[in-house]
Amino acid sequence: MVLELTLRWLHVIGATVLLGTGAGIAFFMVMAHQTRDAHLIAHTAKIVVRADWLFTASAVVIQPITGVALALVVGWPLTEGWIVASLALYVLTGVFWLPVVWIQAQLRDLAQTAVDEGTPLPERYFKLFRIWFACGFPAFLSVLAIIWLMIARPAWG
Repeated sequence: MVLELTLRWLHVIGATVLLGTGAGIAFFMVMAHQTRDAHLIAHTAKIVVRADWLFTASAVVIQPITGVALALVVGWPLTEGWIVASLALYVLTGVFWLPVVWIQAQLRDLAQTAVDEGTPLPERYFKLFRIWFACGFPAFLSVLAIIWLMIARPAWG
């Protein structure tokens, strides 16, 4: 019972970190971007990249470990429909998150270069930002759907 509760707690904390960090990062990046201030964007993106590696990456590693362990302890077959759907959405989230992390680093570097050279943000910055913004929606919606599946555990199949 202690093991199950510990795994549930760790799994919920991991999901909370994924959702909260994702929402926070998106908010601060969008707010910084709206200023068009290269110095503010560079500073914000520097913090965002660190937060993504520290918090999001940690949760990304912990989630499948605690999820599989919890399923085994509780006795849920890994072939349950809601578990399979959650895992598929988890992979989909990763497909969008990995480019986002790379793009955030590029946005940081482009903004810092603009600050260092005293030039406006280049067109490449704006193109990458649009891609970053577009990738955020499916990733964020997938995390929301995974959390719903974890709570509802619908009987499928």
